[in-house]
Amino acid sequence: MNKQFVGIDLSKAQLDVALHPQTQQWKLANNDAGIATLVEYLKKHKPSLIVLEATGGLERPVAEALVKAGFQVAVVNPRQVRHFAKAKGLLAKTDVLDAKVLAQYGEAMKPEARPLSDEQTQQLQDLLARRRQLLEMLKAEKNRSSRAQPPIRSQIQTHINWLEQHLRLLEQGIKQLQQDNRTWRKKAEVLQSVPGVGPVMSATLLGDLPELGSLSHKQLAALVGVAPFNRDSGRWKGQRVVW
Repeated sequence: MNKQFVGIDLSKAQLDVALHPQTQQWKLANNDAGIATLVEYLKKHKPSLIVLEATGGLERPVAEALVKAGFQVAVVNPRQVRHFAKAKGLLAKTDVLDAKVLAQYGEAMKPEARPLSDEQTQQLQDLLARRRQLLEMLKAEKNRSSRAQPPIRSQIQTHINWLEQHLRLLEQGIKQLQQDNRTWRKKAEVLQSVPGVGPVMSATLLGDLPELGSLSHKQLAALVGVAPFNRDSGRWKGQRVVW
């Protein structure tokens, strides 16, 4: 029996699911009932691998349910899947087609099925994401304040004060979460021994790079996007670039 691969294209409201090399497809609601139905469907087909794109956390409930049910799940970079589709000559983009491409990508590329972040790591990631949002809002409000007339400037300053207060509280929460986890606390001590690395930087590395400590320095550099890759052809030596 041929191995089966599943691709799932997600939106807020809907799951488009494709089975490959069989040509079965389903549309399900992206809610608890729809995810439960998806799990039951897939139990009948026993896929070797299920592939989803990373979509800023939208994929998390589906991936968690599938992993909990015992399936191998790979959450992949959307850019790589899009390049794969272009290489196959598929320039159109629809939810149905995207699900098919994800299943075909799973068969051709065999992306690694990695364990999902645990609940505490996800909590840290959410706090870090919220911190970035507050910093963006602070930057925008400060830029507006410099150009605003006095009455509006006063309102903006009130909002700035509120944002700064909540940013401090958020950073305290990040620091406390880091201290409460014995493993993180030890890693944070090592990270913060490097000049310039403080509680927020160490928490960012622990939350957004959970692979830290399990991959080589070269693999980590490539994963983060700071590893220079060759661009050579024949006698031509191109400039090394990062991706």
